[in-house]
Amino acid sequence: MTPWSGKWALVTGASAGIGTALAGELARGGTNLVLTARRRERLEELSEKLTSDHNIQTRIFVGDLTEPETPEKIFQFTKEQGIEVELLVNNAGFGAYGEFPTVEMRRLTDMVQVNCSAVVHLTRLYLPEMVARRHGDVLILASTASFQSVPYISTYAATKAFDLLFAEGLAEEMKPYGIRVCALCPGSTESEFADVAGQTHIAATRANRETAEKVARTGLRALAAGKSYVVSGLGNYLGTLGQRLVSRRFVARVAARMFKPQKSS
Repeated sequence: MTPWSGKWALVTGASAGIGTALAGELARGGTNLVLTARRRERLEELSEKLTSDHNIQTRIFVGDLTEPETPEKIFQFTKEQGIEVELLVNNAGFGAYGEFPTVEMRRLTDMVQVNCSAVVHLTRLYLPEMVARRHGDVLILASTASFQSVPYISTYAATKAFDLLFAEGLAEEMKPYGIRVCALCPGSTESEFADVAGQTHIAATRANRETAEKVARTGLRALAAGKSYVVSGLGNYLGTLGQRLVSRRFVARVAARMFKPQKSS
């Protein structure tokens, strides 16, 4: 990924999964990295590895994006470090699986905070400087769930629909300023997402799971090509197209059968 060689990228949720893979792909292309997540040990380990393997500069910021003030703290950190962020990667996010009334209230509101509010907040902080200098890029992690309602992960799917539409709208707004914005929409991926969401039993049945590295490459290439969104994986792409041929109610019913929690005997 050479478009950002010698420049700085900020990657949220960098300590695991697609975030780690995105950091690795960027480092291989010579991009300097600001890595942020909640887990210090993982960030330090990743920072040391990428610095050693690829001879780049890295900085880490430990922060929890469920806290509304964290985006501003991240922004101030990069300002104090004298870092000009050329690429903002809004990767951090999580899901929660189960019937809506059974999911803890705080977990639902934290999901909206991380998946939506923090994305808007960070993007609003960094875009004005990109506009002023007439260059910069933003990658936002959406999902194949962005294209439909998904019962039993209803809130997560709704947050990812927000991310997709937000990215597509910004892509057109920012085009006159030479700024690229792209939503990356992966399907089932080899990561910690299913464990955190509590749907490991469903993920284990998916035969078409992609590696986080493949998803990361897909997203960065699409952003560099000026696409406003990309669905990772041909099967996933065809699936999103196929949904347009049937009613939204039908799609929701099929998803409900797939995701319905297993009843313990």
